Amino acid sequence: MYQWSDEDLMFRDAVRGFIEKELKPHVDQLESGALPPFDIIRKMYATFGLDEMAKEGLDKALAREEAGTTGKPGGGFSGSGSMGVILNSELAGVSLGLVASMGVSLGLTVGTIRSRGTLAQKKRWLPELVTMEKVGAWAITEPDSGSDAFGGMKSYVRRDGADYILNGRKTFITNGPYADVTVVYAKLDEEDGLDRRDRKVLTFVLDKGMPGFVQSPAFKKMGMNSSPTGELFFDNVRITPDRLLGETENPAKGDGKDSAKESFAAERIGIASLALGIINECHRLCVDYAKSRKLWGKEIAQFQLIQLKLAEMEIARINVQNMVFNAIERTAAGQKVSLAEASAMKLYSSRAATEVAMEAVQLFGGNGYMAEYKVEQLARDAKSLMIYAGSNEIQVTHIAKGLLSR
Repeated sequence: MYQWSDEDLMFRDAVRGFIEKELKPHVDQLESGALPPFDIIRKMYATFGLDEMAKEGLDKALAREEAGTTGKPGGGFSGSGSMGVILNSELAGVSLGLVASMGVSLGLTVGTIRSRGTLAQKKRWLPELVTMEKVGAWAITEPDSGSDAFGGMKSYVRRDGADYILNGRKTFITNGPYADVTVVYAKLDEEDGLDRRDRKVLTFVLDKGMPGFVQSPAFKKMGMNSSPTGELFFDNVRITPDRLLGETENPAKGDGKDSAKESFAAERIGIASLALGIINECHRLCVDYAKSRKLWGKEIAQFQLIQLKLAEMEIARINVQNMVFNAIERTAAGQKVSLAEASAMKLYSSRAATEVAMEAVQLFGGNGYMAEYKVEQLARDAKSLMIYAGSNEIQVTHIAKGLLSR
């Protein structure tokens, strides 16, 4: 794949029309946190029929599983196909946080339940999640265990008869303040002689309003402000066995660590499409501004230093787009992108988006520093990609491990 198809471009134009009519008029409210993004996401899903596609795909997948037949899992609008990438990148250039909220709910939350849950659990939680009727959150990060997600994890469950009792705290949780359904990772606290760092990680599904489960108000952030982020607190939350994903502590597909690692790879691949959206929008705004802004009687586009900035933005755009094309093709062919490769994509694309956005602010000069000009928001949003889905420093470790294990 080296270019978008005609169908892709038609879909892109339709998405741009929706953004112009339904999203841009509300950007200020979204960025202030006054308006949660979920109703706009639901309207977009209804406008493009994505809710019905998701529902139909899920129904077919569950029917196949119930009949004991195999097939593609289905059940949602995948962000890994070309149309999913276009949707995410176009939205990211206007409201990155909205894409993050959508991705966590439909990608991480739905994906984890779909890949790890029993048939009964999928029927219980997925129908309302895949259509965005309910909002999902995915909770692994803690105050003292960001990059050291498993080793530093302090949230724990202990057995109490057939049930589990959950205690602990999660932070930086996308959709946390509003989530109806939350996938939670916690250590099993038992006297087995194992160091706490090495104990088994179990995965549970919690619903809003469970006794002892508290969701904080949204944090104030530097960027990605249209995505509500908060803390979760667990104070002796009683969890019945039917909320343990897979309903066994020893699932055939591995424990919670394996589940999370699969999600890490998918999330990091997705960062490249978000970075592409920011780069595209910065590039477009800068080209338009360079043609219209005059200095010493000339359009600044005629100055060589401005041309250099535009040329380097174009190089970044081509490079990141090619990474995205590669991921689309491999996913369509059923070829798995390794965690090391996903980390490389995340590291490069997030860095490129941040550099392009900061150069866009510089090209706009004083105007670029003003909130009235879009590049100011894009620069703040782009920076979040260097931290989101694992800081760029930890990506280096995953890339190196992948190289050294060959």
